[in-house]
Amino acid sequence: MSHQSDLIAEDILAYLAQHERKELLRFLTCGNVDDGKSTLIGRLLHDSKMIYEDHLEAITKDSKKVGTTGDEVDLALLVDGLQAEREQGITIDVAYRYFSTAKRKFIIADTPGHEQYTRNMATGASTCDLAIILIDARYGVQTQTRRHSYIASLLGIRHIVVAINKMDLLGFDQGVFEKIKADYLAFADQIGLKPSSLFFVPMSALKGDNVVNRSEQAPWYDGQSLMEILETVEISGDRNLSDMRFPVQYVNRPNLNFRGFAGTLASGIVRKGDEVVALPSGKGSKIKSIVTYEGELEQAGPGEAVTLTLEDEIDVSRGDMLVHADNRPQVTENFEAMLVWMAEEPMLPGKKYDIKRATSYVPGSIPSILHRVDVNTLEQTAASALQLNEIARVKVSLDAPIALDGYEYNRTTGAFIVIDRMTNGTVGAGMIIAAPVVGQNASVHHGALAHVATEERAARFGQQPATVLFTGLSGAGKSTLAYALERKLFDAGRAVYVLDGQNLRHDLNKGLSPDRAGRTENWRRAAHVAKQFNEAGLIALAAFVAPDAEGREQAKALIGAERLITVHVQASLAACRTRDPQGLYAAGGDNIPGESFPYDLPVDADLVIDTEQTSVEQGVKEVLALLRQRGLI
Repeated sequence: MSHQSDLIAEDILAYLAQHERKELLRFLTCGNVDDGKSTLIGRLLHDSKMIYEDHLEAITKDSKKVGTTGDEVDLALLVDGLQAEREQGITIDVAYRYFSTAKRKFIIADTPGHEQYTRNMATGASTCDLAIILIDARYGVQTQTRRHSYIASLLGIRHIVVAINKMDLLGFDQGVFEKIKADYLAFADQIGLKPSSLFFVPMSALKGDNVVNRSEQAPWYDGQSLMEILETVEISGDRNLSDMRFPVQYVNRPNLNFRGFAGTLASGIVRKGDEVVALPSGKGSKIKSIVTYEGELEQAGPGEAVTLTLEDEIDVSRGDMLVHADNRPQVTENFEAMLVWMAEEPMLPGKKYDIKRATSYVPGSIPSILHRVDVNTLEQTAASALQLNEIARVKVSLDAPIALDGYEYNRTTGAFIVIDRMTNGTVGAGMIIAAPVVGQNASVHHGALAHVATEERAARFGQQPATVLFTGLSGAGKSTLAYALERKLFDAGRAVYVLDGQNLRHDLNKGLSPDRAGRTENWRRAAHVAKQFNEAGLIALAAFVAPDAEGREQAKALIGAERLITVHVQASLAACRTRDPQGLYAAGGDNIPGESFPYDLPVDADLVIDTEQTSVEQGVKEVLALLRQRGLI
């Protein structure tokens, strides 16, 4: 019996460990009254088998009393909370709901859609990766659709699903869907939402069409269901891995021999031995150790709570920020921001408030309102004060300088809240507007000379730095193309260099295994080198198998989507076997990409070159044409 219980305990622990490793997606649902938002969330929970039987039984009973769906279970009641709210037919606050599937964990922020709850939507959206914007197919793009989309874009949500609901009432008419999609895209362009970040799904939350399961009612729609999008949308690339920002939460000094700085890494990667500076003071040191409850780490990434110790005794206190010495944010006491006002009492320019940003807490004021934005029409108007739920572009002035980034580039170091000094209540939420860190370093403060910027190097070389990744099976012709392109660019006077995956294994990446994990790591390290080359103003040509799609996405986030060009060098396995430049296929074994282990085909490559059909000269011409089209050469 004890053996059986041990096995059960092992199974539970294994399940919990696997569940712990699942990626978490936070998403927001926004829609107006009667758009079907509560029904949609109910349907997601119901069809993903996330409702307890007794809960479903209670809802089934309630459906007969207060439901609106006749004999069917009213799934909206799963979400609509308190009995009093149900009776009034309104939802007033942000409700967070948790569920999971085999692939991911999810937190839903369910926010009210009315204009007077702009602050609630802003609160819910501030931590989300994705927003679902519901549109009633009968009415198309409405004022509230524009309002919700504007607030979602303002709060830096990178992925938006436009869920065109109640399509069953219109017989899943493709014309209706295409018209709404075109209207929304025209509006999205006005507020700077990129089409690549948008998904459009025709669905019926009530009937379940295209929510969890794909529907046969719309044979013309070949996209994913809503749940498939939620489970597969790529969010790891949204994280800022290049700018290390560590706001110090508190100084940990348990005894005379240990002095560490505890906090959560907001962005970037920190490693032992890294050179860092504390801002705003500018004093420098090196990372001695990265300490956690479980033990020491070699490196830590965004979102990890760690304690850092330094080689030198420098003065660092709560509210300071540790950053890499060669990548410093702006240090200033004056900046502009978009501000959402959240208090009944209006915001008065010049009044003293406390401004809390990450771990820093500095008194300050808002000297002027540059313009107020009408959340319904996006019209910009002058204003002398800000009322509850209003949004404006403002100037902020602090009593002491802090290190800050633009919210667009860092949602932790670029966001702040405004606190009323009398009531200690949060009265506003702001998104800092600031330029990105330029090149290695925007500027070195405290009187030191400014570093040479990437733009200056690019101007000298007469080119824009970029990395071209040639990815494909072993023997596809990646290195051949890369070296031929290098010769062509060099002869044209360009500053260019080939990073060959095979050559790097002799020195920098010596000892890495030739299996899938080793090849992924080979490219991961090389991507950091390519980034350095780009910051030196060079064009890097990288020839790597890079078999892992996620690894390629992470490289894109590191190098920058606008700088990394992916060329899929394609050839059949038979052709690769015949060429076999390294004798890999002849030797056999377990390390043949595409045969012994999977090679994830790049679905979003900027260029595909089939080397069985295309000559080397023609392939080079195609890459050159793409570089010119992008304005890089």
